[in-house]
Amino acid sequence: MNRMSKWKLSFLFVVLSTVAWGQTYKIERVEPRNWWVDMKHSAVQVMIYGKNIADLDMVAEGLPVVGVTKTENKNYVFVTLETKNKPAGVYPIRFSRKGKVLASCSFEVKQRQPNSADREGFSTKDVVYLLMPDRFANGELTNDSHASTTEKANRQLPGGRHGGDIRGIINQLDYLSDLGATAIWSTPLFEDNDSTYSYHTYGQSDLYRVDPRYGTEADFNELIAKMHERGMKFILDVVPNHWGSNHWMLKDLPTYNWVHQFPGYGQTNYRMSTQTDPYTSQLDKELCEDGWFVRSMPDLNQRNPLVLTYLIQNTIWWIENANIDGLRVDTYSYNSKEEIADWTKALRTEYPNMNIVGEVWMHDQALQSYWQENSPVGAIQSYNSHLPSVMDFTLHDAFGLALSENEQGWDKGMIRFYENFANDFLYANPNNILVFSENHDTQRFNQIYPDLSSYKMMLTLLTTCRGIPQVYYGSEIGMAGDKSKGDADIRKDFPGGWQGDAQNAFTKQGRTGEQEAYHAFTKKLLNWRKSAEVIHHGKTIQFIPEKNVYVYFRVLDKKAVMVIINNSSNQEELKLARFNEVIQPFTSAKDITTDRSFDLKKDSWSIAPKSAHILELNVN
Repeated sequence: MNRMSKWKLSFLFVVLSTVAWGQTYKIERVEPRNWWVDMKHSAVQVMIYGKNIADLDMVAEGLPVVGVTKTENKNYVFVTLETKNKPAGVYPIRFSRKGKVLASCSFEVKQRQPNSADREGFSTKDVVYLLMPDRFANGELTNDSHASTTEKANRQLPGGRHGGDIRGIINQLDYLSDLGATAIWSTPLFEDNDSTYSYHTYGQSDLYRVDPRYGTEADFNELIAKMHERGMKFILDVVPNHWGSNHWMLKDLPTYNWVHQFPGYGQTNYRMSTQTDPYTSQLDKELCEDGWFVRSMPDLNQRNPLVLTYLIQNTIWWIENANIDGLRVDTYSYNSKEEIADWTKALRTEYPNMNIVGEVWMHDQALQSYWQENSPVGAIQSYNSHLPSVMDFTLHDAFGLALSENEQGWDKGMIRFYENFANDFLYANPNNILVFSENHDTQRFNQIYPDLSSYKMMLTLLTTCRGIPQVYYGSEIGMAGDKSKGDADIRKDFPGGWQGDAQNAFTKQGRTGEQEAYHAFTKKLLNWRKSAEVIHHGKTIQFIPEKNVYVYFRVLDKKAVMVIINNSSNQEELKLARFNEVIQPFTSAKDITTDRSFDLKKDSWSIAPKSAHILELNVN
């Protein structure tokens, strides 16, 4: 046999062997790609994905393998590696058959950033500015569309991609800091590869990739680093309840029960009260928890330990990798109830001081309270979510009604606010609640109340009541939007965020007179609040509203702030003797927004209609 014939025979043997062993093996994904030394969560479940990779034997060099899980899908292997007491470095992982290495990858263990576990998180000292990156500012034109994602930029389409990005946020950090915002909550930043309406990025398709139309991972890290230079905090919006239908893993599920199947599609009934109702049917409860939020958002099965660990690790990875300060959790109460508590507890164990706020869209304080950690309401059913903070939707409801009710009734007008706070005994920690009058899912406040006086009353209450205030982008310049026209109308582009915009409201000279009036008032209050410890930590003393005038105090040691909101259409006389239990030690008061002085020795004050006052009480 000549040399050429021997070569052909040898080649044929290789081809036949490849067919016998399966196709050529190639590892396509390793998630997470790295971990860190000295983590409490030291045993890392590494998902390795590649064609028929589960057919091979695996060896990890230098890291103990404490578990290997294979599913019915041979394209996945879940390997648990122990990183405890292991030095930083790159550790090889090899896949072989009969001693022959056919595929390999590596897993890196990195050094942690100093004091990473002790991050403070956002608190009552902060004002949170909520923005949607696609609608805030476009700082990098070249990434408006991207070859790897389906939906392309079309600013003419209200519900389309408009091109806002991380660079746009970076470019406006000075604007936000000057306004008085101390924290940014951005709607999700990870890839959403839906073919339409992907701009909100709640239907995520890759949890380990920044959406390339927003920028890169390096851009994300730069944003947070530059925020920290300014003393600002970043709150990451995470969605453990569901993914987008175009998530890469859903096209090749690791296991049938990775998502909830009925079989196929079953939509949630949205009745979150089924999670607390002692009389609920099991069918209704399960459909609320396990049903898909919408058809394009498959519901994740967190009762599958592989899924729950994947979600826990993904969130920890981003916190550690990008140095994130806090989390906002979308659709918190739609998750599997016990498992979302385990998810939250795992994060709190790793970062005990970091704040996490959950979206619990309920219209009853008891039902909201149930989802906050150590809730006296939750304790009735022996449930503890471990979630530090919830969003105060009942206060949001009051904002939507009270300010339009010019006359006070038994349950109308300013009494709505009084009763909302009167129910704070239901919360384990009413101070650690996110308070807001609007967000990206609700009617715009300035659409309901298109006048500056209402805005001033709202912002006065929002920035002085208990809790952590959140403002929505554009509200500070009077932006409106009608939700009945669709979500895009309440998520309009911030004027001046795009090259060629006719107006630039990021600058004083670019704002109209009306916009500047909104902005100046907002800036005054937010910057005053930065150093107002009596607001951050003081107790609340409130008085029953009379004639639609609501008065309450924040008191800390020998400091006090008096808040007066007259929602009446009439000028009202405020008799000071009623408030002696608080104001008696003080002799004067000054309005922080107007610098107007108020004499506490007088019998009464005349309060203008539709007005708000924040008075610092002093002893002369």
